[in-house]
Parts: sequence; C-alpha cells; structure tokens
Amino acid sequence: MKALIYEEYAPDDNFARILTIKDVPEPKPEPHEVVFKVKFAGLNHDDIWGMRGRPIEIPMPHISGTDAAGEVVAIGDEVTSVKVGDRVVSHGNLSCRICRDCTEGREYDCRSRKIWGFQTGPLWGGFCEYAHLPEVNVVKIPTEISYEEAAAASMVLVTSWHMLVGRARISPGQIVLIMGGTSGIGTFGIQIAKLFGCNVIATASPAKLDQCLKLGADFAVDHRKEDWDKEVFAITKTLAKERGARPGVDVIFEHLGGRHWNQELALLKYGSTIVTTGATTGYDVQTDLRHIFFKGINVLGSTQGSRAELIDALYWMSKRRITSIVDSVYPLENAVEAHTKMLKGDFVGKILMKPG
Repeated sequence: MKALIYEEYAPDDNFARILTIKDVPEPKPEPHEVVFKVKFAGLNHDDIWGMRGRPIEIPMPHISGTDAAGEVVAIGDEVTSVKVGDRVVSHGNLSCRICRDCTEGREYDCRSRKIWGFQTGPLWGGFCEYAHLPEVNVVKIPTEISYEEAAAASMVLVTSWHMLVGRARISPGQIVLIMGGTSGIGTFGIQIAKLFGCNVIATASPAKLDQCLKLGADFAVDHRKEDWDKEVFAITKTLAKERGARPGVDVIFEHLGGRHWNQELALLKYGSTIVTTGATTGYDVQTDLRHIFFKGINVLGSTQGSRAELIDALYWMSKRRITSIVDSVYPLENAVEAHTKMLKGDFVGKILMKPG
C-alpha cells in the first residue's frame, strides 16, 4: 500500500527533505484489531512536532496521522462490535484499558497512553491507504456525517469537548473566551460553547475574525493586538451590566500559550477557570501567581478525551449542531505543501489528506 513516510527528523522544518511516499505491506488484523481503508486523514500540530523530533523522539520509520476515517475491510477473530463495511473514525488515544484510570473512564490519564500516529510505530499511523487500530479505538460514524467531516473532527473534536464539557464543565450563561477560534480545536470550541448556551468571545487574526462570527461566536477580537485583553474586558463589562454581574471571563479555552498567558489570567473572574492544552505558540510561560491565588482561579490541564466523549460529540454532529470546518484537502503527494500551510497558520479549521 501507499504510505507517507519519513526516516529522519527535520528540526529546520525542511519537510521536503524527509517526506517520501513508499509502498509498504498492507496491515493484517491482530485478533482484537480492525483494518480500514483510509478515505481522509487530518493534520495536527503533533505531526509537525514528530518531524522535528521534539519535544519527544518517535519511532522510525514513521507514518504520522492521528485523525483518520474510512471503511472497515478486515477484522480480527476477537472483534465483535465492528464488521466489514462499517464506516469508522479513529479515537487516537491508545491506552492499556485495565489500569484504574482506564477503568474509571479516564483513559487519557493512563500512564501507558500513547497518541496514535504520533508516538506509535514503526509505520503505524493514518497517512496511508490502509490503517489498523484496536477495536476499542474506532468509533462508528453516524450516517449523517461524511468521511471528510469525521476525519476533520476526531482528535480536535474530542479534545475540545473534554476541555469545555469534561474539565471546565461549562454551563448556560457563562462568558467563555475561545483563544484561536479558527484553529481546528477553536472552531469546535466555539460551537460547543454555543451548544451549551454560553456567551462566546473568540480570538483570531484580523483576516479570520468574520469566520469566528460565522461559527457562532458573539464577539471576535484580534489577539495579535497588544491590548486585545482590554477589548475583551470591555465586552465582558457590557455583558455584566446587562445581568447585574461582575465583569470578566468565566472560562478560558486556552491552547496558544506563549505571551498571552498572563493577559488571559487577568481577564478571569474570581473563582473562574482556565483550561489549557497544546500550547502551540510556546509552553515555557511565566506566570504571575497573584492572578491565581488572589482570585481563586482554577487552572486545568486537558489532553484528548475519552471514547465516550467522542461518541457524545459525534451525536451532536449528526444533529448538525456542530459541524466540521474543512479548509483544504491534499493528496499524499502534496504532503509538504499541506504541512507547510499548517506551519504558517494560513488556514481555518482542518487540513486533510486523501490517500487514494
């Protein structure tokens, strides 16, 4: 089968030097596994981290790709819930399934957890014609959702759902600030917060502010401005006056990191919450602890989400209350262009690759 492979790192982001398409054997299912023909597979920032070889080294030779959707073509002898011909999407959180964290429904906290297509291998990911996963790591796609939409959701949808619903426990009427609202997880963050009846302020670059509003955000702010936080606070003052409440943000959906961190903390109300994942613009931040202890702020970490949360979120997609935003689709042969586009941030929603 055809697969997108690299066998060395590119710390200089010279993806053209390392990415190649090769023929590798088609996978055969282990007793507990499912093999599916990949229709679409989505790009994530961990694909770039993998090619850089940091923050962790990964198995070589490597096939990236955590978000993949396709048609089941073979199943192992012990598989009972999936059959050949089923439409499935990956749940890329591989865990042991027997430790206390897993059996309590927190497989994302499993000490043996690995992200499929990032930490797995050699030659085990979604950027290929046929992929294989344990039965428990595929979810049937509702009939109302296309392969393209499912591949554009997968990890970013469950990550956003877990951040806002599982961790921050958003509720109607709250003011929710979605940082980076036109990124993959940002587009879902806006929609999930609106699904729960929240007042949503989203941030983005100037050219993308209208996209945030189209997704349902009530307000959109350019976070590249030095005083973007003052604009957000002014919005919360207006909202607070309408309800006789204190100004400030109830929940911040954070995945940018970098220089925005302390501005975000300052925007939070007393007893409010910031939930963070990813840190795509930098994880080594300095924190003014006074924002946290004096206001009793909850700082929550979050990564991926459970299989059950993915099923819940896909249900709302099937009801068209949440939709995938697909920026562009590339064949594997144009993978360098696709990854470079992601690196530059010149996209809205998700970039997909189509192996066949």
